[in-house]
Formats: sequence, C-alpha cells, structure tokens
Amino acid sequence: MEIIRSKANHLVKQVKKLQQKKYRTSSYLIEGWHLLEEALAAKVPIEHILVSEEHVHRVSGLSNVTVVSSDIMQDLADSRTPQGVVAQLFLPNQTLPDVLTGKFLVLEDVQDPGNVGTMIRTADAAGFDGVFLSDKSADIYNMKVLRSMQGSHFHLPVYRMPMTAIFSALKSNQIQILATTLSSQSVDYKEVTPNPSFALVMGNEGQGISTFVADEADQLVHITMPGQAESLNVAIAAGILLFSFI
Repeated sequence: MEIIRSKANHLVKQVKKLQQKKYRTSSYLIEGWHLLEEALAAKVPIEHILVSEEHVHRVSGLSNVTVVSSDIMQDLADSRTPQGVVAQLFLPNQTLPDVLTGKFLVLEDVQDPGNVGTMIRTADAAGFDGVFLSDKSADIYNMKVLRSMQGSHFHLPVYRMPMTAIFSALKSNQIQILATTLSSQSVDYKEVTPNPSFALVMGNEGQGISTFVADEADQLVHITMPGQAESLNVAIAAGILLFSFI
C-alpha cells in the first residue's frame, strides 16, 4: 500500500489549495466521516478521498482513495483534531428552477461562517425548501461553514447571488418576503401568519437588513424581548423564526 508522506506531492498540493476560496473554482474540500457519509448518501460526485493510514479500512470499496500519512492529514485538515479523512468534491451547479414555490431562508451579508452554517442547518431541520445567500455573505464552502452545516447543503439547494437578483426571483414568483428588523413599521413575529410560499430575510450581524430590503419587503417582523439584552445572535433569532413560521 502506497502512502503519501510528502507535502510536495501534486495531489496533496492541489487539495491543500482548496482551503482558500480563490482556488475553489470547480471543487471544494470536506472534512470528517459524517460529511463524507452525507456526500455518499447524496450521491454527489467525489473527485478524491484522502484518508490517513490508520483509517484506510473505513474506505474499503470506495474509489479514488489515496492514503496519506498522519502528518499530511494534519496539514490538509482545518480542524484541530482531524478525524482522518478529507475529500475533494465537485462544486454543484445550482441554477434556479423555472418556478419557485415553498419556504426559503435569505441571508443578507451574513459574515460569520458559524452563523451561516448554523442557519442553513436550521432551515434544513425546519423543512425549508432552499436558502439564498447574498454575494457578500460568507462562502458556504468555507471549512467552518461546512462543519456548521453538517451536510445540510446536500439536502436543500443553496443559491448565491446579489440581493437585487434574489428579490427579483422571489417577487416574480409571488413569494411573500418577511424581513427581520426592529422599527416602527415592524410587528411581532407572533402576529404574522406567512403565506404558503414565503421567504424570511435575516440581515448582517452588525448592520441588520439593508434599506433596500426594508423598502422592498412585504412585511417587517421582530422578536419582542422582555429581558434587558440589546439583541439576539442572528442564528438564534433565525432558529426561533424558522420553526415558528412552519
């Protein structure tokens, strides 16, 4: 059994580059056994699987497997305690369907990878039909986002485009747009009964939703807080609203 032990190996260098967004033009990197199992269950195309030598028995029967040393795995993995496997997956071609219908989450310029991944995972858990990200939100193929999503991007489509394009698609399909903000025009979420097809917009961690979103939304909503905290973490707020609106 050949074991790659050199960081100068062509495949190792190629995979290592995928930790940087600028190199993720046609493929991306996942880490850990759960994400690999999710990818296999979803039957997504896998370009390469790299496994450390002590875990090679766990990938018997799989194709495109390369065995690497523990040192190489430590270098390729993003987590502090690597599980012993990373895989290079082809980027999906997410194109909007001709007709949009259902429940959608929209993230406007959400920057924190953990927040983005957690909200996509929560939308998946709540049975939403898709997620839209503005082009200024964190990249879902960032390793931290992938860990937070825990494979939810295999379960529902995630579209990335400018907010103007997102709103154009939603409005042309008569999808009600609810946007979260605290203002004189917003109402408590408990007073809102969404249409069968609707989109919930969550804004940037520091700035909230933009003026464009506030002006174009069909309804502004907020979470009334009886306590003294100034605000909620955006992912916590999204969790409350996503499950309240299903």
